[in-house]
Amino acid sequence: MKALIIDDEDLARAVVREHLAAHPDVEVAAECANGFEALKAVALHQPDLIFLDIQMPKLDGFEVLELLEAEGKRPAVVFVTAYDQHALRAFEAHAVDYLLKPFSKERFDTALAKARAQQAAHPAVPAPAASELAAAARQGKPLERVVVKDGPKVTVVHLDHLDWVQAQDDYVLLRTEGRNLLKQQTLASLETQLDSSRFIRIHRSYILNLDRLVRVEQDSKEHRDAILRDGTRLPVSRAGYQRLRELWEGD
Repeated sequence: MKALIIDDEDLARAVVREHLAAHPDVEVAAECANGFEALKAVALHQPDLIFLDIQMPKLDGFEVLELLEAEGKRPAVVFVTAYDQHALRAFEAHAVDYLLKPFSKERFDTALAKARAQQAAHPAVPAPAASELAAAARQGKPLERVVVKDGPKVTVVHLDHLDWVQAQDDYVLLRTEGRNLLKQQTLASLETQLDSSRFIRIHRSYILNLDRLVRVEQDSKEHRDAILRDGTRLPVSRAGYQRLRELWEGD
């Protein structure tokens, strides 16, 4: 079995490496200190198993998995994390194993055994999607950023910089800082992850960042457009206008 160790803490990587030394059939192909290194290492080494930290700078563990899924690559995963027990109960429901720092050698060996079993069962037991795991760990907290992969390039979009989102079949177009980025995700799926007090579904094909809205204009045929700060006009449906009115009245 070929494995990667992915953690931004040197000591944490050393602990995993030490425990793996007792399992000579597991080869540590590489160690990675951040998510970008992890993506490159997975492409290079094609590991069977990754020991993955969740809370990392640049790209967190869930974002790494999401990008790997987009490429059709998903090795078996053992999370190595300092997340609290409450959030991790959701992982258990998805049959994903994890190591809560600090952990014992016995607990490590149990996790490795589960990873072996998961690998042996593949593809009979599909791994849960990264978006499901992230939502479970956030415990209802909205997204703070979105990651988009375009070929070898990965862009991290902080939601403060997201103007609006448009549905394009199984993709969404993200408008941010004068650029259009395509991400393979449905608009409905993204909507459930966004802060509903900041991002409103104004049309079946559009979600708008309310910070960008200047006014809503209506013509003689009751067609409405949202006018944005940069002059962009987006269609507003009746249901979307009702959502805006409810929000305004609530304020």
